[in-house]
Amino acid sequence: MELSNCTAIVTGGASGLGAATVRKIISSGGKAVIADQNEESAAKLAQELGQRCLFHATDVTSEQDIREVLDLTKDQFGEIQAIVNCAGIVIAEKVVSKKEIHDLERFSKVIEVNLIGTFNMIRLAAERMKDNKPNEEGERGVIINTASIAAFEGQIGQAAYSASKGGVSSMTLPIAREFARHGIRVMAIAPGLFETPMFATLPESTKESLGKMTPFPQRLGYPEEYGELAASIITNPMLNGEVIRLDGAIRMQPK
Repeated sequence: MELSNCTAIVTGGASGLGAATVRKIISSGGKAVIADQNEESAAKLAQELGQRCLFHATDVTSEQDIREVLDLTKDQFGEIQAIVNCAGIVIAEKVVSKKEIHDLERFSKVIEVNLIGTFNMIRLAAERMKDNKPNEEGERGVIINTASIAAFEGQIGQAAYSASKGGVSSMTLPIAREFARHGIRVMAIAPGLFETPMFATLPESTKESLGKMTPFPQRLGYPEEYGELAASIITNPMLNGEVIRLDGAIRMQPK
């Protein structure tokens, strides 16, 4: 699939990994719709990138919000060829600490946004993608999910986050197998330690220390590197049903 002919919806596209992906798609000649709850940042980015970029305030756990952003994209740009699911939240909380046990509502919220929200977008977008006109490869669409290395080496305090990202990772293959008959590919990216808003408030010395945990390159990942990989997945038809670690060979320790 050529990026220049691609229209993509990027959840969490107002900042971090999602924003970098939106920029990459637009710079490659494609069109993008930012689906994000941060209306101010989304509107600012869309205005900066011009007429080929739109935004819609979107809660990924809401069926109505997702149907609205799908309708907007269809009305303004036509067929939707790609979905990049970057929306997510993170908490750090032990299951049993000295003061309390893990709050069940917070655990459920992480699962709801990261896992159920991702699935919500997949199911509603695929319903429309399957009716796209296939290209010469018989391809109708590409869905890219964002997992995490925490799905494989979750640290102490990451029970909720690891469970949510483990679910994203695990559902990638069965959905790819199901959607194969429609010509829709499904992939996941599992980033390591990246310069995202989650790290923005940390001192430079702390970020440098975290970066040195990565074998090579010894730094935090750049969001643009995620965007580059997302673009490669969209354009390479043989990438399907797999989770790609984007982590500089890091393997996280227990804490």
